[in-house]
Amino acid sequence: MAVFIYKSMPSTNSEVKKPGYRHGDAVIAREQTAGRGQRGNKWSSRPGENLTFSLVWEPEFLEARRQFLLSEAVALALTDTLAKYSIGSKIKWTNDIYVGNKKICGILIEHDLGVGGKLARTIVGIGLNVNQKEFDEWVPNPTSMAIESGKDYDLNGVFQDLYDALEARYEQLKNSPEQIEKEYDALLYRKDAEHKYRLPSGKVIHGIIRGVKSSGELLVESEGMVVPYLFKEIEVII
Repeated sequence: MAVFIYKSMPSTNSEVKKPGYRHGDAVIAREQTAGRGQRGNKWSSRPGENLTFSLVWEPEFLEARRQFLLSEAVALALTDTLAKYSIGSKIKWTNDIYVGNKKICGILIEHDLGVGGKLARTIVGIGLNVNQKEFDEWVPNPTSMAIESGKDYDLNGVFQDLYDALEARYEQLKNSPEQIEKEYDALLYRKDAEHKYRLPSGKVIHGIIRGVKSSGELLVESEGMVVPYLFKEIEVII
């Protein structure tokens, strides 16, 4: 494991894709000038106030068809870390962490395939709002650890706690993937309650999240039927 800290860089995910980084290495940027999230969204973060980093894993034991387990493990590590600071959180499918109805963290995970249908390399990008208290107006429903608790935090300390939680969940993934799935399911945002969702056509439906398939599809019950949705096939309306 090696941790590299930079004052500023365009994107930590782009940096750790370079072949010199190996399993367990992490790159932290106090400022990301071109950070991105799911759906290609720009990630907004004030310099020096939040935790933005990318981590390399080499999960060669894991079949590519089960890659969503890595997303689940990362999300659980984040809820573990926030719980350590007495901040309760939920997992908004696929890769956001929410406190109440506000987003505190975004995750971007990218995979490289290996041989025999296994994964070779995974890049885990995390943007956790830590000390930021004011956000640009265009940022939807943001919050931070400081807003939720009324405290400021040492970024290095939060990183170490999160890194330890990520390592623990990665090891659990090797031995107890079923437990990872069970815990992820239990922490799903808006599970078992009726809410509005938007389909790519623009149609709004009323549905109830019933869980997530092992392949990553969100299971939503609507009009008496449970339908699996892939990423970008359904949007939660906040």
